[in-house]
Amino acid sequence: MPKLRRALAWFVDFALVVALASALAVLTFHRVSALVTDVPELATRGGFDLLTSRGDVLDASQDLGLSLWDKSVLYVEQAFGLLVLTVFLYQWACLSLAGRTVGKALVGLKVTTDSPRRVRAARRAAVTTAADVAVYAVACVLLVEGQVVLSVLVWAVAVVLFLLNALPVLSPGRRSLADRCAGTSVTGIGIGRPVAAGGGARAV
Repeated sequence: MPKLRRALAWFVDFALVVALASALAVLTFHRVSALVTDVPELATRGGFDLLTSRGDVLDASQDLGLSLWDKSVLYVEQAFGLLVLTVFLYQWACLSLAGRTVGKALVGLKVTTDSPRRVRAARRAAVTTAADVAVYAVACVLLVEGQVVLSVLVWAVAVVLFLLNALPVLSPGRRSLADRCAGTSVTGIGIGRPVAAGGGARAV
């Protein structure tokens, strides 16, 4: 049951991440679409480039296309950066203020530690964000920029990091990589025995 509760907590928290990612994807799509549909601006820019191209129309068109592509890639990178930052702040704020995320609260779990809460919360949030979102985001950005081989390698690292963080939860100690790096453990609130050993620990 403790393992099931931790899995359910992760699914709830990750569902929130997916919802945020979906909203950012829609926003980014509209931003990119606005670049293409902003006809007056493109026409002015294209006309200026044509007048200063000395007859090299193809080169002027290519420069305009590259400019649009660079802006589109920038929008995508901004979306991924905002996603990673928001996930980290969500994890850190929840652990600092309440000692649990929304998912953990719903299934009756709490993160505990015997050290100052904000520092430990920041460490745990950083590892959790890296394992769940950040490294995947880097891989996606590399793919958008055309770095296919490097993107695949980073995707492999992301999968390994995710497994290193998730699989220890199935062990007797049930402490994830994030727990070990932050010196925390996850316990049940009011029902059952602790989900992870944390003798003498106090709430984050």
